Amino acid sequence: MRKIVLLLFLVIIAFPPHLSVLAEAAESNRSSQLHERKALFEKMESILGIPWYFLAAIDQYERSIQAVRKDTPKRDGMIAIQFPGEKWAGFLNPDHGDDQITSIQFFNGMGKDGSGDGLADPHDDFDVLYTMAYYIAQHGFTNNDIRIALWEYYGQDKIVRTIAHFAKIYQTANTLEINENAFPISRWSHYSYQNNWGAARGWGGRRSHEGTDIFASYGTTVVSTCYGYIETLGWNRFGGWRIGIRDINNVYHYFAHLSGFNKDIKIGDIVKPGQVIGSVGSSGYGKKGTQGKFPPHLHYGMYKFNGKTEWAFDPYPHLKKWERQTRKKK
Repeated sequence: MRKIVLLLFLVIIAFPPHLSVLAEAAESNRSSQLHERKALFEKMESILGIPWYFLAAIDQYERSIQAVRKDTPKRDGMIAIQFPGEKWAGFLNPDHGDDQITSIQFFNGMGKDGSGDGLADPHDDFDVLYTMAYYIAQHGFTNNDIRIALWEYYGQDKIVRTIAHFAKIYQTANTLEINENAFPISRWSHYSYQNNWGAARGWGGRRSHEGTDIFASYGTTVVSTCYGYIETLGWNRFGGWRIGIRDINNVYHYFAHLSGFNKDIKIGDIVKPGQVIGSVGSSGYGKKGTQGKFPPHLHYGMYKFNGKTEWAFDPYPHLKKWERQTRKKK
């Protein structure tokens, strides 16, 4: 086996594959993993009756948290859900990594044996997923029952709402393969922008600019940058007419200073990349309806939620990437 691996390594060095081939291989592998993960969620739904898209949403929430939290280790395996040791094995259990069903039950731990091998193994994907589905099933099977179960487990309304929003995205898409983005201004329009992240802002008190301003004419079409859930839609004294959309990676996309909205969308709707959501304007910096205090532009911001706090990060590199992708489609 070592000789074969060495031979392949030498062949790759001598005849390096084209980058596009490597990218296609990576994407194929990713697609295969997502397909396998969805099949696992669907299998669990058939066993315990919890909708696959809610299980997928919980898993994706945990995955998004592990990606940005240094105090939360990344779980190895296909499933990202992980139980704190005291919850899995029982608070008074001296062994928080316990996988013995009898002792876990004795200490009122949550861990269950889903795979049927006689162990409640916190490192076994199926045991972990079964344990979460079993816990939820004890509360019921309606959306409200599931929300109550999640609130009792996580203890935070924002986390429960986020997971519920993820669930609706997955239910609507009927797939885990949601990784497309789009530039927020219609590709047929004239616009300009530069990186003005962190620039000083004075209206409403001294603050820094949390986004990128994309200048365009009044009424220029604004589209969704992601596949996501509309969380906010309406007036904000700073942003004027604005829309907030949360994507499956737990990023909140903020579109502000609009002149109007697409009348066919509302809070709770799922939108796709490139779908029209509104138009460029100059609203904001005052009471409801204030217009014209600055040139027309779209203020675009991105915010990340880590389970405790939400913070803004520079969207400019993402905009440049999406702009290049959009131009390739022309």
